[in-house]
Amino acid sequence: MRERQASQNARRAREFEAFVAGAAGRLLHAATLLTAEPPDDNPRARRLLTAALAHTYASWDRLRGEDPYDRTRQQLAVRFARAAWHQYGAPGWAHPRGHPKPDSVLYCLTPQERLILVLRMYEGVAEEQAAALLGLPTERVRAICARAMATLLHPPREAAPVIAKVAPS
Repeated sequence: MRERQASQNARRAREFEAFVAGAAGRLLHAATLLTAEPPDDNPRARRLLTAALAHTYASWDRLRGEDPYDRTRQQLAVRFARAAWHQYGAPGWAHPRGHPKPDSVLYCLTPQERLILVLRMYEGVAEEQAAALLGLPTERVRAICARAMATLLHPPREAAPVIAKVAPS
């Protein structure tokens, strides 16, 4: 009995390692887009991915033909949404406060807009699937995605600097 269990555990570990070897790069990139961190300095994205992969590994034997990539992507989205909700609190997840991060164009979006944009445009998730995952109507997902795209294509302009005139003495 122990040999059988050890054999199953070894098989599961090999399968999971093969999955991670093939999918971790793309999943890390998606997590980095969600957190709007620079690709070379992304601790929040790495923590987010680690938690999502741990959940996938814990449920590996129960996948029953389900795509582990989809499961992990779903966990990334759910964990990011939950963290943003707790951090920013309001529906629509207010824009993060604090110092701006000019090295990420996605930083000008709210976390909800980033999540929907990453799911729809980077991951290619259908509107209906994204809506079901986030518990939103399809029309709302469509509107948020359109608003996010408009913001990225036409970013808000910063106020022009005021030039003080010096009176001649």
